[in-house]
Amino acid sequence: MRLLISFALSCALMVLSAGARADIYSDVNRLIQGGQLEKARQQVDQRLNTAPTDPQMRLLLSRIQDAQGQTQAAMDTLQALTQSFPELAEPHNNLAVLLARENRHTDALVSLQAAIQARPDYAIALENMGDVYATLASNAYAKALQIIPQQRRILNKQLSIDQMLKATP
Repeated sequence: MRLLISFALSCALMVLSAGARADIYSDVNRLIQGGQLEKARQQVDQRLNTAPTDPQMRLLLSRIQDAQGQTQAAMDTLQALTQSFPELAEPHNNLAVLLARENRHTDALVSLQAAIQARPDYAIALENMGDVYATLASNAYAKALQIIPQQRRILNKQLSIDQMLKATP
């Protein structure tokens, strides 16, 4: 009987601690969205001191780093996360977004392919892949127009893609 009570108490503590951890993630998310990056960073650092491999907290760390203008640090954090947890799609996708922003489209495509391999139904990664391909197409059309200026067919294609990309938030 004592063993059963001990087991029940252990289960209850696990449920409560899981709920507390979920609150930590929500709190950090709220702080990031509210622009309170230093306070969010303190909570992330505190959590990572006790659980350095926590993938969700490392993902939040990368968001803070990016918001603070530390793009390379954010990419390093995401790269390490993709190596530790290659089965998680979101770090691959987020890394791809940062790479694309740095005009490293080939690297971004590799990360997006890894995200989609990890989760084939990941619509955001699929959309981001389309955006990267569209950007590459626009760049190719721009180069073609340098060779053959005023080529109406190429110009129309580039304008269509550029208009589509501008519509993307």
